Amino acid sequence: MKTLIALLLGVMSGIAAAQGLSDPTRPPGGQSESADAVGPGGPVLQSVMLSPSRKVAVISGEMVALGGRYGAAKLVRLTETEAVLKNGADVTVLRLHPLVEKRATGGAAVKSVTKTTK
Repeated sequence: MKTLIALLLGVMSGIAAAQGLSDPTRPPGGQSESADAVGPGGPVLQSVMLSPSRKVAVISGEMVALGGRYGAAKLVRLTETEAVLKNGADVTVLRLHPLVEKRATGGAAVKSVTKTTK
């Protein structure tokens, strides 16, 4: 009987300890899944999925197909790195990595050299 009680206490303490762990699948920053929870910075482009049959963006946790609506705005363009929302005359461009800036390098193109031996 003492062994059973000790086993139950061990299992219960393991369950209690697991409750303090965070969900590893939760989006960074604890963003919720609804568009209503968008912060003061506006909507955030989290992911882009492009295939020949389907084009979808995940905007602030909400999946929006090309031509679909995010709130009152319509998703009018989608590329690998950005989504364009249009609401009347207002156009909003969301970038997947807004802090990354592309710059051309100043050097010449690097050529791949294959060496053959005889």
